[in-house]
Amino acid sequence: MSPQDPLEPIVRQWLEAAGENPDREGLSKTPERVAEAWRLLLEGNGADPARLLQDAVFAESSDQLVCIRGIDLYSLCEHHLLPFFGKAHVAYLPDGHILGFSKIPRLVELFARRLQVQERLTRQIADALEELIRPRGVGVVIEATHLCMSMRGVEKDNAVAVTSEMRGCLRSDAGLRHEFLTLIGQPVTA
Repeated sequence: MSPQDPLEPIVRQWLEAAGENPDREGLSKTPERVAEAWRLLLEGNGADPARLLQDAVFAESSDQLVCIRGIDLYSLCEHHLLPFFGKAHVAYLPDGHILGFSKIPRLVELFARRLQVQERLTRQIADALEELIRPRGVGVVIEATHLCMSMRGVEKDNAVAVTSEMRGCLRSDAGLRHEFLTLIGQPVTA
C-alpha cells in the first residue's frame, strides 16, 4: 500500500467543514482523487523552463516571425483556487536561434500549472522566451475565461480577460505588432 498523500486528510477536513460526509459512497475516494488532481494541476511549481527548452534551441538565421496560436491553457486563480482557461498566442522574431515548435505550448503549460494570475502568466512566458533564446522580439497574448468571475462574484459568463506582453521589436515596431495581432485573429486598429 502506498503512503497517503498529505493533501488527503486536508481534503477530508475541508469536506467535513463544508458540511459533507466524506465517508458517503460518492465522496469516499474524493480526498485521494483531489490530491492526485492538485498534484497534476500544480506540477509547474518549481519547474525550470531552461531545463524544458535545453535540447530544443537551434542555431538558425531565420528573420521571419514565428507564431504559435490557439494554445489551450488551463490554470488556477490564486485568489479563489478556481480554474481559468483559454488560449495563449505566442510569437517571437528570431535573432540567430529558433525553438522547436512543440516547446512553446509546453512552456505555456509549465507556467499555467501553478497558482496564477493571468497577468503574471503572460509575463512569465515572455520572460522565459526572452531569456532563453534571446530573440529580437516576443509577443504573448492570452484570452481566458475565469470561473471566479463566471460562477461567483459578478457572475458574467461571457467575460473574457485579455492580457498581452510585447517585448523588443514587437513592442517598438508597429508593423510587426500588427502582423502578430493579425496572425492570431485579433482586431487591429490604427
